[in-house]
Amino acid sequence: MTEPGAGMSGAAREGAWPHGSPIELRGIVKHYDRLLAVDNLTLDIAAGEFVSFLGPSGSGKTTTLLLIAGFITPNQGTIMLGGEDITRLPPYRRNIGMVYQNYALFPHMTVAKNIAFPLRMRGVERPEIARLVTRALALVRLDGLQDRLPNQLSGGQQQRVALARALVFEPPLLLMDEPLGALDKKLREELQIEIKRIQRAIRSTVIYVTHDQEEAMSMSDRIVVMHGGRVEQVGPPNELYERPRTRFVADFLGSSNFLAMTVATAGEPALLRTTGGLEIAMPGLVGAAVGDQFTVAIRPERVRIDTSVTTNACWRAARVTDCSYHGDTQRFQVELEGRDTLTVFRPNAGQPLIPRGAPAAVSWGPDDAWVIPEQAKPPPAS
Repeated sequence: MTEPGAGMSGAAREGAWPHGSPIELRGIVKHYDRLLAVDNLTLDIAAGEFVSFLGPSGSGKTTTLLLIAGFITPNQGTIMLGGEDITRLPPYRRNIGMVYQNYALFPHMTVAKNIAFPLRMRGVERPEIARLVTRALALVRLDGLQDRLPNQLSGGQQQRVALARALVFEPPLLLMDEPLGALDKKLREELQIEIKRIQRAIRSTVIYVTHDQEEAMSMSDRIVVMHGGRVEQVGPPNELYERPRTRFVADFLGSSNFLAMTVATAGEPALLRTTGGLEIAMPGLVGAAVGDQFTVAIRPERVRIDTSVTTNACWRAARVTDCSYHGDTQRFQVELEGRDTLTVFRPNAGQPLIPRGAPAAVSWGPDDAWVIPEQAKPPPAS
């Protein structure tokens, strides 16, 4: 018989939640025959950090999660959890919690028995199981529902049970694979807040896989954007949104206007021009020469639109080619005089939509346009 509380930390038996553990990924490669699913992934995640892996289908984010969980083995590289090499450990020896999109609850077990299952598998004795299950129920706000079956719960309640079951044995790392994907938008937003509340309360390390940009932005300390098995960029949500390093990140996180521009006048700032004649002064292009080509990005919500201002050096003349109402925003397609086109998002303050065909003027601040760095010419060596 396993002794009482086996597998539980001293902090657990005293009632406090332990800190999560750091995880290190070093040179992770995973391929299936000719398909390269994960390409040389290196990443450090701090204890207690909430990190989301974000990307489209086939980007490698779920494969990375399965590698960390131990369900598949990397062809190259090392996975360290809390300073221990777990690269070749089987899943049951990694002591990692996991929450799935489809809940994966046992339909014949009550809520309490579902939550208790990983404790029973670890040989924890009944009094300790009862205490830990009660604490987990309180944490996910399901007190009083311990005797219900999964089919007697709503989708959101079932996901809370799955979360409590993943947390009850106090894993050093919690993996979440699209956990809110099966829920409607309103419930998804409510559970996003709940998951963050729980994560802050228990100070667990969380790796969260999603393809939902808003979900990743609202929940994460850092986001790992993946594309084609590679990491495109890692950073806090505001950094990735305000200054994405690649066109893919700029396009995948929110919306962007992309302008193909050529250096018309070198210097500081350099003057860039589209084929349609739109000119933008861009600082920081040291070493750029006349004729060099760049892509400039502008977020649609940073473009102002008005029908009452006079065009001048700051406001460009435009014509509305399309308009739509989106509740909190109004969205426009505009064509500038040189036939360059822009998408514009305007906060909906009750003003009427600008109709198609109407003349307007657009403007943006000097810091609202930026060059996509992957296409920028590097400065000359000093």
